[in-house]
Amino acid sequence: MAKRKVFISYDYVNDRHYKNLLLAWDSNKQFDFSISDYSADVSINSTKASAIKSVLSRYINEATTFLVIVGKHTHKSAWVRWEIQKAVELGKRIVAVKTDRENITPPELYGVGASWAMSFTYSSIVTAIKNA
Repeated sequence: MAKRKVFISYDYVNDRHYKNLLLAWDSNKQFDFSISDYSADVSINSTKASAIKSVLSRYINEATTFLVIVGKHTHKSAWVRWEIQKAVELGKRIVAVKTDRENITPPELYGVGASWAMSFTYSSIVTAIKNA
């Protein structure tokens, strides 16, 4: 099986440590996790946002799988919500994982056929990616 390229979407302010854990797991070379932190300090409504959206669109398009980390505040992140919409538009396989089962799901994940990792563990996430 070819190595999958996974785009990680996450709330930059609140969930960087989860992204970093995924990257540490990437050292096993089963998956190629790719990330982008371009949206960290720029409003999605900013005049600079179009350039960032262009770069993010390219990274999402190059990925085989789109993985969104659903943290406590993710549903409030305009950037994550936009990235999910872009992944749907580009026909990407979508995988989602909540850092806590009580976290609110971003509405963009409903009805798009997302595969869910049942916990934020290596085996659960790898299984969801393989089954996406």
